[in-house]
Amino acid sequence: MFRTIVWFAYFWLYLIKIMPSYFKVNSLLEKQKINERDKLVNSVASKWAKDLLNFAGAKVTVIGAENVPLDRAVLFVSNHQGNFDIPILLGCIDKPKAFIAKAEILKIPIISKWMKQMNCLFLDRHDMRQSLRVMNQAADYLKKGYSMVIFPEGTRSKGNTMGEFKAGSLRIALKANVPIVPVTIKGSFKLMEESGFLIKPAEVEMVISEPIETYHLTKEQINGLHEKVRTIISSKL
Repeated sequence: MFRTIVWFAYFWLYLIKIMPSYFKVNSLLEKQKINERDKLVNSVASKWAKDLLNFAGAKVTVIGAENVPLDRAVLFVSNHQGNFDIPILLGCIDKPKAFIAKAEILKIPIISKWMKQMNCLFLDRHDMRQSLRVMNQAADYLKKGYSMVIFPEGTRSKGNTMGEFKAGSLRIALKANVPIVPVTIKGSFKLMEESGFLIKPAEVEMVISEPIETYHLTKEQINGLHEKVRTIISSKL
């Protein structure tokens, strides 16, 4: 219980502490200093994520870090075991990235503002037209050089099982002509979900598989891409 209290206290106090950085980010955006804005946002988000993992007692082992292309945008496709998946991806993959997240996060103060600055997009799963607009916008961000993260299951599994991928969730990589990087997160649910809402130390393994190029795929390969990526991710669980 004590660890959980300390963790949530840090969660919110740090967000308050970095408000001056948020104002600076807005100022850089107004001045069209996009590169400086992006670097500052990524730096703040990465530090916050690493601190959250440390306070939780998470020991994250990363396998395959060399598989992340550093010179171009990619679509990270990950399974989704728990709430700590986002800090793990933010803090343990050294590449700026934005998330395609559920629209409910927009209701969380401060967090939603920072996520917007990261170029995160928010998907309303009950509105097909809005979802289509978001996916098209995600493809545009990829074309502009911003890497994105998507959880095709659409919700947390809260265990070592893995749900089915939502139809069409990988098409943004095809539309933007960027590689897909499969990511397997194993054990993150033990940090919170396994104990209800209490945070407990746990060992987590993140496996980054080799990127899958999308520009040369045949129609048959495109039709099988969905299952191919899911198989790669699930095989590392």
